[in-house]
Formats: sequence, structure tokens, C-alpha cells
Amino acid sequence: MRDEQREPPSEAAPPWKTGLFLNEQGLRPGWRLVVFVLLLLGLSFPLHDLIRIIVHFRESSFPVMGVELFEEVGAFGIVLLASFVMSRIEHRPMGKYGLPANELLGGKFWLGFLFGLAEISLLVGLIAAFGGYSFGSLALRGNALLLWGLFHLLLFLVVGLYEEFLFRGYLQFTLGDGIGFWPAALLLSLLFGSGHLTNPGEGIVGATSVFLIRLVWCFTLRRTGSLWYAVGMHASFDWGETFLFSVPNSGTVWEGHLSNAVLHPGPKWLTGGTVGPEGSVFCFLTMGLQVLVVLWLFPRKKPG
Repeated sequence: MRDEQREPPSEAAPPWKTGLFLNEQGLRPGWRLVVFVLLLLGLSFPLHDLIRIIVHFRESSFPVMGVELFEEVGAFGIVLLASFVMSRIEHRPMGKYGLPANELLGGKFWLGFLFGLAEISLLVGLIAAFGGYSFGSLALRGNALLLWGLFHLLLFLVVGLYEEFLFRGYLQFTLGDGIGFWPAALLLSLLFGSGHLTNPGEGIVGATSVFLIRLVWCFTLRRTGSLWYAVGMHASFDWGETFLFSVPNSGTVWEGHLSNAVLHPGPKWLTGGTVGPEGSVFCFLTMGLQVLVVLWLFPRKKPG
């Protein structure tokens, strides 16, 4: 009797063929996020070591604001480099992550800059109208005024680039690919807002304001197709708050502000207290107006 021919034992399919690591687009979003975060961590340690070395050798003669700018430039460079590596892995142009080079400091940026400055001016103006703010005497004059004004402008441009690209660049793009744009926007904005609770004097109102403005900037990303409007708005709002109106920025009073401004004692809901105008209830009004501005400037495109 002839032996029956047996089928060779079937081998288990490799994990990358079961959908654990790959889908039809390539590496799954969750794994891409893991790789990106590992890149950020790996690149961050050398930067922190370099800053410690510089500060140690310069000791107290190293200007604090110089360290701040150096850290922000380095942090943005790390996010940029990590995003570039991911773009090569994923075979995507870098512009897909929110900062297309052809829009560098273009019209969207300057529109955002204009309306960011308008927002902080309106916000501080409302606080002043209810007796919560006085501009005070000038703290800077001549060359010092010009140099500090330009320094803060550069600093907050870098801060805007860094924070927008970190939270609404690759992370937003990839997490949105996995769970949808708005769930990703809510999660990342909540993460950033809760992180502000560690700032000096920060409270629930201020942290909620930070959370909501991040959602507004996600909305600008959705409507404009890039982060440049949000970067301009972020930079000018911080510049106006810190330098021009010389009030606390998320609980911090920076060196080199324009005037000896005063947030008068009074209800915290009005002035924001030690947090600054971000903690004022009027901030929610100005954010709502910003949404209307974006709806006006960038109407939804009708399907062709």
C-alpha cells in the first residue's frame, strides 16, 4: 500500500505579514511614533550635555536669556532632524509635516503674526479697560530698546517654530493618521495644556486657555494646510505679551521688557493673576474671535 503524500507543515507568517507592524501604507502609525520619540530622546541628551558644559565654563557670566535662546534653537533643530529622518524612512516630503519650505515666512506667516499681535493687544486692552492693567514707565530706551525688542522677536519666533512643529508637526500628522485628525489634536493639546500646570502660578483657567489656543492652532492647520499661520500668531502673541506689554507669560516675567507695566490687584478672572493675561476670562473671548478670523480668511473649499 502506497504511503499518502503529506503536506509540508505550514509555517507561521512573519509578524510583518500579519499586520502587526505594517499596513498597506507601510509601517503602522504607532510604530512610527515610537521611532520618532526614540529619535527625539536620543538626540536630546547631547544637547543638554552641551548646554551644561557651556554654562559651567562661562559660569555666571553666561546670560540667562542666551541660554534660553540656545536651548530653543537646539530643541527645534532636534525636532527638525528627527522629522527629516522619518520623512526619509517614509518616503514623504518634509512639507507634509506642516512646514512646507515654499511658504517659509510667507503670506500665511505674516497674517498669523498680524492677528496674533491684534489678539494680545485686544486682550490687554480689555483688561486695562476694567482697571486691571497699566503700561507704566519705559524700562528701556535707545539701543537697549531696539536690541531687546529684536532679541525677543527672534526668541519667540524660534519658540513658535519649536512648539508648533513638535506638537502639530510630525506627531499630529502621524497620530492623526492612526486615530483621526481631531482626536489627535485633542490628545496633544490636552498633553500640552496639562504640562503648563507645572509653570509658576499656573492654574486651571490658564491651563484651559493654553489647551484651547492649541486647538485653535490645530484649526488653523486644518484650514490653511500648514503651520505657518500658527507659527506667526504664536510668535507675535508671545512677543506682545512678554516684551511689548511687559506682563507675565505663563507665569514667567522675562528679562528685557519694554515698560514697568503693572497688573493691578483685583479679581484673578480679570487679570490672570501671576499667570498673566492667558489666565484672564477675556482670553476665551479673543480666542473665539480668532476662530472667526480664520473662518473668514480661509473659507472651506467646496468640493470640485
